[in-house]
Amino acid sequence: MSVIDQPVTVRALFDRSVAILAAAGILDPQVDAELLIGHVLGASRGRVQSLTVTDAPIGVDEAVSIIEAVERRAAREPLQHITGVAWFRSLELAVGPGVFVPRPETEFVAGLAVDALRAVVPAPDARPLAIDLGTGSGAIALSLATEVPHADVVAVENSTAAFVWAKQNLRATGADNARLVFIDLADALPELDGSVDVVVSNPPYIPLGAIPRDPEVRLHDPEHALYGGVDGLDVVRQVSSTARRLLRPGGSLVIEHGDLQGADLRALLAADGWRAVSTQRDLTGRDRATTALR
Repeated sequence: MSVIDQPVTVRALFDRSVAILAAAGILDPQVDAELLIGHVLGASRGRVQSLTVTDAPIGVDEAVSIIEAVERRAAREPLQHITGVAWFRSLELAVGPGVFVPRPETEFVAGLAVDALRAVVPAPDARPLAIDLGTGSGAIALSLATEVPHADVVAVENSTAAFVWAKQNLRATGADNARLVFIDLADALPELDGSVDVVVSNPPYIPLGAIPRDPEVRLHDPEHALYGGVDGLDVVRQVSSTARRLLRPGGSLVIEHGDLQGADLRALLAADGWRAVSTQRDLTGRDRATTALR
């Protein structure tokens, strides 16, 4: 007899889900099971935990939906694609096929950009201005806009699929100090040349010969958001060039990169004429971003 032919409880589904996800190699199967059950039930993780402890009954239709969601996750479909939501700093972002799912480590990078933007002392009757090059879902740009509401933020994207998600997130966030522009990085915003305070980017930086370890990344993230040429730095070079054009003297640049690319980033930016080039380590102690001044 299958689980859906018996009276079903949240505890039984939770235990079954954890076992399936653990066997599939999911890093934290308990958390994913709670989030998937909560997604189907429209409940928080805390509420799911309460329903599990009390062995609350659940309807057959809901049980089937949970089992289907767990099977999708066991096949290593990203959790965020199943739930349609990625949490990033204080934001709830819509994500799905065609857009890079923002990672926790990028929250650190966004924080560097937020701090740099907050530190700007604008001219009279002016507002601080930041640009996010290659915004993807809009995660960094919307963090800047919501956490530094006295600033203006422009998000730049050149992928049609990602642009749709970013537009949806911009609309849902309601940040009227942010705008979204569809254009290639090289051609971005010439009308703002020399006037921008902060440029931030999480560009594709995986070398072409490197294969991401995680199936969720390898099979589901869009290739244009992952690979940055033979050495992984092709798009970084374009970001450096475009940012030098956009930033005012003394303006700040923040670029995310792989944990083994810090030295290469510093050399690249120094050769391009940037000042105060420095690599920043994230909370795990890994090189995560390099910052510089125009």
